[in-house]
Amino acid sequence: MPVQSLPVRDASIHLRLLQQYLVLLKNYPILTKSVTSGILSALGNVLSQILEARKKIKSGAPVGEIDPAAAARYATFGFCITGPVSHIFYQLMEVWMPATDPLCIVKRLLLDRLIFAPGFLLIFYFVMNILEAKGWRDFESKMRGSYWTALKMNWKVWTPFQFVNINFVPVEFRVLFANMVALFWYAYLASVRK
Repeated sequence: MPVQSLPVRDASIHLRLLQQYLVLLKNYPILTKSVTSGILSALGNVLSQILEARKKIKSGAPVGEIDPAAAARYATFGFCITGPVSHIFYQLMEVWMPATDPLCIVKRLLLDRLIFAPGFLLIFYFVMNILEAKGWRDFESKMRGSYWTALKMNWKVWTPFQFVNINFVPVEFRVLFANMVALFWYAYLASVRK
């Protein structure tokens, strides 16, 4: 019996959203990845705030409300930095280390973990400092106080995900894959930077 395909209007909402995302991804790759990064980064920050509120409730400390300005800062970082920078990085990685290179799996992972991750984390700290309207001393203090801890955690958490992402996920979906992991990573970063 032949398989029939459903017209788009008869498909589930999930399938229609996926189809629309794929169209946008094809026609506007950087903008689509930037918007997705912005949304998921903001959600990661909100998740962090919710987790912090739960900790305070358990300890009996007073709980504040969700800070929309913090979520907006993460959305700005995701939209302006994460989306475009990650898109460019993954595209260049394909050119610099094509899949035909027998050592591409190792080279890609080393490039990502030893060059991109430390640099990107530094950019994160710097841009967040600017978005929070804080001075150079605050930046230095946060760098001294939590950068190395965050980088080591990045290497522990991200290495298996990035191994899969840069070697087995199609290049057009790598930013989305990383953004899904980053949803939880940004929750961690928001709590470690405090």
